[in-house]
Formats: sequence, structure tokens, C-alpha cells
Amino acid sequence: MNTDQKTEKRTAADRSLPVVIPGPQPAEDAAPVAPTHENLDRAMRAAMARLTGGISPHSVFEAWSDWALHLARSPGRQLELTERAQANALKLLAYAAGATTDKEVNAPFSPRHYDHRFVHPLWGKTPFNLWQQSFLATQDWWFHATQNMRGLRKQDADRMQFQVRQGLDLLSPSNFPWLNPEIIDQSVKTGGKNLIEGASVFADDMIQTLTQAHKPAPEGYRIGTDLARTKGSVVFRNALFELIQYTPQTETVHPEPVLFVPAWIMKYYILDLSAQNSMVNYLVSQGFTVFMISWCNPKADQAELSLEDYRKSGILAALNAIETIVPGEKIHANGYCLGGTLLAITAATMARDCDERLASITLMAAQVDFAEAGELLLFVDESQVAFVEDMMWEQGYLDRPQMARTFASIRAEDLIYTRAVNRYYLNKPDLPTDIGVWNGDTTRMPARMHSEYLRGLFLENRLTAGRFAVEGRVIALKDIAAPLFVIATEADHIAPWRSVYKTALFTDCDLTFVLTKGGHNGGIISEPGHANRHYRIANRRVGAHYKGPDPWLADADPTDGSWWPDYAKWLAAQSGSRIAPPKTGAPQAGLPPLCDAPGTYVHQM
Repeated sequence: MNTDQKTEKRTAADRSLPVVIPGPQPAEDAAPVAPTHENLDRAMRAAMARLTGGISPHSVFEAWSDWALHLARSPGRQLELTERAQANALKLLAYAAGATTDKEVNAPFSPRHYDHRFVHPLWGKTPFNLWQQSFLATQDWWFHATQNMRGLRKQDADRMQFQVRQGLDLLSPSNFPWLNPEIIDQSVKTGGKNLIEGASVFADDMIQTLTQAHKPAPEGYRIGTDLARTKGSVVFRNALFELIQYTPQTETVHPEPVLFVPAWIMKYYILDLSAQNSMVNYLVSQGFTVFMISWCNPKADQAELSLEDYRKSGILAALNAIETIVPGEKIHANGYCLGGTLLAITAATMARDCDERLASITLMAAQVDFAEAGELLLFVDESQVAFVEDMMWEQGYLDRPQMARTFASIRAEDLIYTRAVNRYYLNKPDLPTDIGVWNGDTTRMPARMHSEYLRGLFLENRLTAGRFAVEGRVIALKDIAAPLFVIATEADHIAPWRSVYKTALFTDCDLTFVLTKGGHNGGIISEPGHANRHYRIANRRVGAHYKGPDPWLADADPTDGSWWPDYAKWLAAQSGSRIAPPKTGAPQAGLPPLCDAPGTYVHQM
């Protein structure tokens, strides 16, 4: 069944929903493609996608050919690279001469700050230091060889760098037991026991990868007991999500409730991990009535779920339920990652339609403009999106391992190869952590929704280009009048902070921007007492002139500690005087408590 046929099966009410992100339309004089023939093409591409991990071979070849052809007609660049190769070779020769004669010679090449493959002291001994320096010299040359050239598409240059980095990471001497001094040293100490036990771990991992069997949570990290343990009740459920209302911990609360909208690419309990680093528990303890959306883990029969379904049957349905439970009060809405992007879309639509139920809007590591969306853009072009669509067309969703591979490949040297060396050669098991257990508890992405997201936001950047329609009419972020609190993290490779900062460029409302230390998840889960944390915070008043990210960074002094207390103060400033806590659910209105938190959807495999 092709996509058009699937769409025809939607009800008349469904068809009235906006075509938020239409795909490319064929030319008027183009001959129609027979569904049978198109299905054959898509099935072939889907089979190829399974073999390539979802990477389009055409996109790979296009980047290589674009780079090679531009390099071939650039004799100046060729000369520059020849000179750099000669210089690197001379540096290596000088270093090798000094190293073999026991002279003190500074290493000419250094790993990047995030590269921890060569930290063991034995890498400074001959001959391991020579192998390390040879690898780093090669890495240096290729880095400069794949720099952008006049006429070369920047995306192709970036893709070339990425692909070369993947190949070099695979061939790093740290990955081979006969070249890695740490592996040799450990093997000598244990008599090879580390290799035998590592082989057993490798076999177990291979079986788990092939079967996709779910691993139970390790002792001390069970959902509902150790993680996602903040007390509450599910007060609403539909086919898309469960709504959790958390039990108050204070005698009085701020009247306006808080709604968390997590991304459906993750389980919600990243915001309710262990007791000490649960953002939910922190806000409840500060006197807020907190609600949480817990998304379902979609299966093949939910392939036609759309972005509009997530907006209407998700966020709007949650707002309606909260309005019933806490009548007469506005709602603080907080969206994380993709949930934040959808929340921004929802808020702009509500503003356009004069729906004033939002007291404030918080966007955590969430992008509204995708022109600078970091290395994830390397995976997005027409060929690549079509390739992923065909893979999802066959199975109904984007599966968990397919997404995990994409994110891991961005930091392959650490997330793939260093981890593999530790597990299979050094017999160092992964020590369980709450965020690590959550990270392994991934979800699927419905085919239609993910296609709309990739095309409309990543590929075409429609939201900030004024071309994103909801219910047949274009929305504008500038319509949002509710105050905004936007958080970005310094080391985020999924939502780079300068990309998140662009929310300030496309809105006019009161906006507080926070830049905090950490990555996409670690920077958000930055509880009070977390060691070595800092953040920057500054406010832009309504009508103030736009300030770019670099001037903002220069003017915003760092503050030690967690940004959570400042956020709680900001929410309190947008709230009324404290009152008695509301009751759990609204049984008289058809919203009785259904079960205890964390509910049932969070356990779906």
C-alpha cells in the first residue's frame, strides 16, 4: 500500500486536518506512476535502507563527487594539501627521531578536547606514540582536505568531513588490540581473561541486537520504584498519551498548573529520574501543581499519526483535561526537545486563534528554526528523507535502533568505539546510571509524523519561513504574547545553542534566555547541588531590539550552580498568590484517577 492509498483511508474529519507538510509535487505533465511499480521501487529502497542503516547511498555519492570534482579543478587547494602532507610528514619524522633516541620531544599533534581514546599513559611510549601521532596527522590532513571550497555546497563539505571522520574513527589504532597499549597491558595482567570475557559480552550484545530483546532494568533502576517515582496519578488517557497529575507536597500551591510536554522520541521520565535529580519532584516541592504527558510507544498500526494528531489529540487534549481539573486558571506549558517545537507551534496557533489559556511557555533544548540545526542536518536532504520514508513505509515507524545509530554516529569515537573497546577488550562493563537506563529505553516514531517533521521543519524550515500552515492557515511565532523561558545547553549536538537562541529572532514577547553547561540531556537535568555547573541568564523585554548570540554571550556573565531555582522564581513571578492544592482529577467531570503514576504507557516496549 502506498502513501496516497493509506491517506485515503483516513476519515473525512481526518482529511479536514491541515496538510501541514506536503511532499514535493510532480510536474503537471509528468506521467503518473502505477502504484504497483511505485511499491516495487519503495520496497527495493526499504530493503537497501535496512542494509545501510537508513543512509542513502545517493547522498553519500553526491557529497563525494561534489567534493572530488571541485578539488580536481582547484590546483591551489591541491598544492596547499600537498604542502600540508609534507609538513605533517616532516613533523612525524622529527618526532619519531626524537622518540626513538629518548629525547624529550613535544608531540606535534593532539587529540581534540572530547577525544578520550589516547588518555592512557602508555600511549606516550614508543611505538604506541608513533601510531597515535600517525593517526592524528592523518586526521589533521583529512580535516583540512574536507574544508569548504569555493563553489562546493557547504552541506557536502560537512558531509565529507563527517564521512571521513567515521572512516578514521573505525581505523583508529585504539580499536585494535595489537596496537592499543592499554589492551595489551590488561591482557598481560589478566592472562587474556579480559579478552575471553569480552568475547562473551560481545556475543550477548550481538544476540540482543539481532533479536531486539528488551533488557530488564538493572537492580536499583526500576521504573516506578527507583526512576519515575514521584507520586501522582494518571487522570486522563487516550490512544496517544496518558496525563499524569502529581501529588502536592506543600500545603499551598501556585494556582496556575505546569504542563510538561516531552518529546515522543524519548520516555517522559528523563524529567523524573531519581529523587535527587527529578525536575518534576523539584517543581512539586516548590509549590507547583505539575502535570506530565506520557506518550504511547507507537506501533505499525499507528503509522498514520501526524504532527497535527500530536498537537490536537496530544497537547490540546492535555490542556482541555487540565482546564477541567483546575478550572479558571491559565497554564504554564513546558516543552522539551521535539515536544518544545510542537509546543511552539501550538502556542502560535493558540495566539492566532485568540486562545489565551497559556500563562507562560518554556522551551528546553527546543528549536523553532532549523537552518543551524547542527550535525543532524547531515542526514537531511531530499534523497535521504525519501530513503527514510521508504523504510518507515514498509515497517510503519522509525525503529529505536535506527534512531540510536544516528545519534551515536555523531560522537562515534566515544559512543561507539571507546565503549566497544571498554566492553569487549578491557572487560569494563557499563556502570548503570539513571540517565543511561533512560537513554536505552527508547521509543518508535510514527511514519507519517516523522516524515512531516523531517520535511516541514528540518528540510524546508517552514515554521520560521512563514510557510507552516495549521488548519489551512499559516501561523507566526511573533503572535505569541505569553512570556517565554528558553533554555539551551553549551555542548548540545542535537539542538545547538545558537540554533535554540534563534527563538529570540522570531518572537517579540518577553523572553528570558538561559545557556547552561552540559549537553542535550545533562544540561537540562542540572539539579541544585550538581557539581561543576554554571549557567548564564538574561531577559529581553517586549519590543527590545534583537541581540545576536555572540553579543549576548559576551554580555551574560556565568553564574555557578543550577538554573532550576531561577526557573522556579520565574514561574512564581508569572503566577498568582498561593492557594490550597487542587484535588486529583475531576471524577464529577469524567476524569477520575485511573491508576498510580507512572502509568501504563511508560512500560510499553
